[in-house]
Amino acid sequence: MQHWWFPTNASSYGGDVDSLFVLILYITGAVFILVEVTLLIFLFKYRKREGRKASYIEGSLTAEIIWTSIPAVVCAFLGVFSQPLWSRIKDPDRIPADASPIDVTAKQFEWHFTYPGPDGHLGTADDFEKRNELHVVVNRNYSVRLQSEDVIHSFFIPAFRLKQDAVPGMHIMAWFQPTRIGEYELGCAELCGLGHYRMRARVFVQTPEEFAAWQTSLIAPPAPAPTDSTASSGRTAR
Repeated sequence: MQHWWFPTNASSYGGDVDSLFVLILYITGAVFILVEVTLLIFLFKYRKREGRKASYIEGSLTAEIIWTSIPAVVCAFLGVFSQPLWSRIKDPDRIPADASPIDVTAKQFEWHFTYPGPDGHLGTADDFEKRNELHVVVNRNYSVRLQSEDVIHSFFIPAFRLKQDAVPGMHIMAWFQPTRIGEYELGCAELCGLGHYRMRARVFVQTPEEFAAWQTSLIAPPAPAPTDSTASSGRTAR
């Protein structure tokens, strides 16, 4: 489900998150309208009139039970209804087994991403890092391990409908599957200091070929420096 007032949905579970949001919006919107209409009716019905004296109205236990029970039932329904989606997104045991790992380190006021090299595993010699740029392949599952060096930050990609805090001293897992090629915004959604407003990064969802070319450009060994004999030959040739 996509609505004009939402950011572009670019993840596998984004549509389900949007549907749940719309359901809650409809329920709370209906309650808001009902309460406001009731308020207006009471304002008109019990307005001041000539010759009419104010009277004491005793509370109603039945009315109190009704207006307490209905919100309780609605809240319980929403909790039960949303639990499967919450577990699907947040439960570490539900992260897809084929998810590619990325380490994310947050600090005031930037994001550091550690990628696995060609071996596909973190913690090996071919790992490489990039600051404030997250590059991923479309339609591939990813797991991110979040950590913070200083204060609480929040890893927030609106297009992926993903928001997860990064807490000092903890490693917190999250996952996503990007489904739309493009460039998206990653921001910190937790006030983390005076520079909070500029703690942002760019997310690039690429084809496998584009990602491979980008990865190669970062981990390719530098060209060897010219030797003395090579340099001498070059001067002679000129």
